[in-house]
Amino acid sequence: MWKIGLVLVYPIQVAIGFNLIWVKRWLGLIQTCSIRVDLGSTQVRPDPGLEVGSGFGFGAPNTSGNWVQFHLSWEMARVQVFLATLGTSPSKLNVVHQHGPCSSLTHQYKPSHVDIFRQDQARVEYIQHQAANATTGLNVIGGSLSARVPAKIDYSLGVFDYIVSIGLGTPTKFFTVIFDTGSDLTWTQCLPCINCYNQKDPIFDPTQSSTFTTIECTSNYCIQLPRFGCSSTFTCLYEQRYTDSTISKGSLIQDTLKFSDDNIQNIHFGCGDNNTGYFGHVDGILGLGRGALSIISQTTQLYNNIFSYCLPSGPNKVGYLELGSAALGVKYTPMLTNPKMPSYYFINLTAISVGGERLPLSPTIFSGPGTLLDSGTSFTHLPPTVYSALRNIFREKMTDYPMAPPLFDLDTCYDLTNFEQVVVPQILLIYDGEVTTNLDTSGILLLGKKSQTCLAFVENKDDSELVVIGNLQQRRFDVVYDVGNLQIGFGINGCS
Repeated sequence: MWKIGLVLVYPIQVAIGFNLIWVKRWLGLIQTCSIRVDLGSTQVRPDPGLEVGSGFGFGAPNTSGNWVQFHLSWEMARVQVFLATLGTSPSKLNVVHQHGPCSSLTHQYKPSHVDIFRQDQARVEYIQHQAANATTGLNVIGGSLSARVPAKIDYSLGVFDYIVSIGLGTPTKFFTVIFDTGSDLTWTQCLPCINCYNQKDPIFDPTQSSTFTTIECTSNYCIQLPRFGCSSTFTCLYEQRYTDSTISKGSLIQDTLKFSDDNIQNIHFGCGDNNTGYFGHVDGILGLGRGALSIISQTTQLYNNIFSYCLPSGPNKVGYLELGSAALGVKYTPMLTNPKMPSYYFINLTAISVGGERLPLSPTIFSGPGTLLDSGTSFTHLPPTVYSALRNIFREKMTDYPMAPPLFDLDTCYDLTNFEQVVVPQILLIYDGEVTTNLDTSGILLLGKKSQTCLAFVENKDDSELVVIGNLQQRRFDVVYDVGNLQIGFGINGCS
């Protein structure tokens, strides 16, 4: 019987015959900090002298259309990279994992699985609460409330969030921020602080910028905020919530934003002087939602209402965030709008396939609550009816491997300790127009440890809740947000 799936491979070194010219071309798509690649031989091997744990592999097509397997270390962060840095255009910067070997944010606290699930669940519960209780009226707070860019995976907010470096003010000061498609407001911590958490970079002092100006609380930008108010001097105040306990408060200001080589004047963003909850050690948020205060909306004339990203598959890999352009070979599905949540990006998930077998479900099970595409949520959250069908078929196709105890909300886990090779069923997410994403292995299994490797999907409380497509299931795709033409696209092999 044929099995449609992916292969995990555990030997430390694998020698493979392949077309060398194709491999060099394929490596042009990859930026990595984890393996030494010898282009003069037929081996992909760990760097000599480094301690390497057990590993897994992935396949890539050769010129004859067959699949060859490459080896990567299970403990990827322990291996170094020796690939030449690829050039970037003026609108692009690299995206890397906060805790990986490419990151400048060293000595960070690495979250446990408990932290990962708590933060992810908190964000999804807040999103579901917004969907169920959203209002369209103004929400005023009291006056007493005092191109490509490098992106990295960060363990805060949604835990597996990705970070980029942007510049603010004149002269330019650089800050590391999470980019978030689920919010509009861009903000960074500012002096003087009422309550600021520790961050790697010096906190922004707007008074030291020659291009800084305050914003009046009667301005159009101020009243676009979800929660706004007036200070005693009639300047605009904001309050931005990400979960019930993760909140940024401060003043809305105007200054220059540097994105890659572009200096963009008169950008409105938050100057957070009272920030509570868990933000990790990043300096703030880059808001890429659909509202008027989003960077996308504020830069329409420059970037034509389009942005794209590719989220890397692991902490030692490099992705990108790009404003104003899109990759070639992308297939588009309509971008939908939820009137209750106008800043979020919605699409229509119509089917799911596991190992070549579509789940026996009506498309209406997805279209009822709606499907939200979110860069800040880690796992994909599915209605119970959908999740049960997915889990059952996945388990049927994984009967060769012993199950392991559940890992929090992940109830389909396996002990792969005694296996050198594992065949994992392919999972396809299929959107309106038969636009299909064939998930990377890192979007199917949470590879925490070989003795407890789990299906990376989570069950919602009931079928009325939103489907949320998390960033684990977006890895390695070119994801294009063409806001002007109301479409979202997916392309393959956008990054490694």
